[in-house]
Amino acid sequence: MFQDATAYTPKILLASPDPILLAAIEPVLLAAGNCVDIVLSAQAALAFVMGPHPPALALLDANLPGMPISQVLAAVRAHSEVENLPVVLIADSVIQEWIDRLAEGTLDDLILRSADPAYWQVRLDLVLRSHLLAHELESLRESSVRNAQFDRLTGVYNRETMLAMLFRETDRVQRMNSAMSLVLFDIDDFGHWNSRLGVDACDELLCQVANRTGALLRSYDLLGRPGMDEFLIALPACSTANAMTLTERLRAEVFALPFRVAGESIRLSACFGIAVSRGRSPVIVLREAETSLEWAKAAGPEAIQCFGCQPQDSPSPVTFLSSTSGDELLAW
Repeated sequence: MFQDATAYTPKILLASPDPILLAAIEPVLLAAGNCVDIVLSAQAALAFVMGPHPPALALLDANLPGMPISQVLAAVRAHSEVENLPVVLIADSVIQEWIDRLAEGTLDDLILRSADPAYWQVRLDLVLRSHLLAHELESLRESSVRNAQFDRLTGVYNRETMLAMLFRETDRVQRMNSAMSLVLFDIDDFGHWNSRLGVDACDELLCQVANRTGALLRSYDLLGRPGMDEFLIALPACSTANAMTLTERLRAEVFALPFRVAGESIRLSACFGIAVSRGRSPVIVLREAETSLEWAKAAGPEAIQCFGCQPQDSPSPVTFLSSTSGDELLAW
């Protein structure tokens, strides 16, 4: 639901050099519960609008002295902080210029100077309500777009968005003749932790894994969650050797340190699969990353395998129980 315009006290800027108009309109606005600020020139109106506390609505007289009203309107719309400020023009008559301004959205409404004062508050209420509704709809649209692109639990990209962005990055790789690597990793025995700790605690574990992983990435790297306990990293302009180095860091800095959840210290491990794009279809490269991940799972916990590289022996897992940290580490 949008916010009722009568549920708060709008601050209205009334900019006019006309003393008769000011004397007739200001009492009506005040009686309706508005806070009214009056200025007498175009420069003063712009200073007020672009100041630290802009109004909720601006009533601008077309006859403001100091500069043409068209320049005032253009300056208001160009100012990023108040570009969506509702603006109502006070005019002597309806001319084509004002109709064009209304059509293009530079103006939100037009009120004739000769209109009955009691009519003004009705029109302003409609403008405020329309503005609040538009703001609410925009917020809902942005939220809908975000929900469609991101994994709701961890905040990283979902599978569909990640695949779409891989196509975009592949185009860039082809144009720049550069490299791009994919790192796909899967948390070992995550089903055990679901049974041992419950869904809520495991959701928190996934969020912590995503946060730790994201902290190691560059601003233009991509992180997604294509599966329950699976994460995918896309590394533009990254060679196989550099992807291997990052994967070693993931193993040491994300998974070697215990996670705190449900009042316990949890030691997780993961297997990692790496594939290199070389400008090929993301579907093919992702399939290669999945294949290398399967090789890593077959090799054992904490294994790293790279598609097209010589298979590596699985390193011995980092000790699960700590004798120095004082934490009781749970492991599977």
